[in-house]
Amino acid sequence: MEHNVFIVLFRGVGGATQLPTKPLREALVAAGFEKAATYINSGNAIVATKHSESETRIKIAAIVKREFAFEKEIILLNRAEWAKLIRNNPFPEAVETPTTLHAFVLAKKPEKKAIQALAQRTAGHERIAVDGRVLYFHSPDGFGKSKLPPVIDRILGVVSTARNWNTVRKLMEMADAAAS
Repeated sequence: MEHNVFIVLFRGVGGATQLPTKPLREALVAAGFEKAATYINSGNAIVATKHSESETRIKIAAIVKREFAFEKEIILLNRAEWAKLIRNNPFPEAVETPTTLHAFVLAKKPEKKAIQALAQRTAGHERIAVDGRVLYFHSPDGFGKSKLPPVIDRILGVVSTARNWNTVRKLMEMADAAAS
């Protein structure tokens, strides 16, 4: 059976909630995940496994609860889904300034009316687009200055976790390396 390579996104890491990269990587390897890798302290990991997405999420959730007292949402996308996320970017010109482009990975596809309600909240030069379980957010005036990110989950009615385009690209490189 071929291995699945998953990009593992931990929601809400940063500030008071930490998932230290080296101990996380070591815990994943000890649990039998192959080619486990972590990227920066914002809650990113890559694993190769024969388990399904749901089995992998359950197993990782148990590990991080036991080892790090982490009990927030964990969202997984497989390598093909992550490649599609990159390929379907509706704002290719924003890639030149990757800290202004973010991909919010959603726990499920939001309703159309919720997407419309969120679009009405954009300000200035901000733009959003939703493709399945991904919300693309271009904030040329700065992510930190935007009032949109704190209300995205509430308005969409869906849990999300965001990564800037530098992180998106790096996670793809890592997933490709884990697949080889």
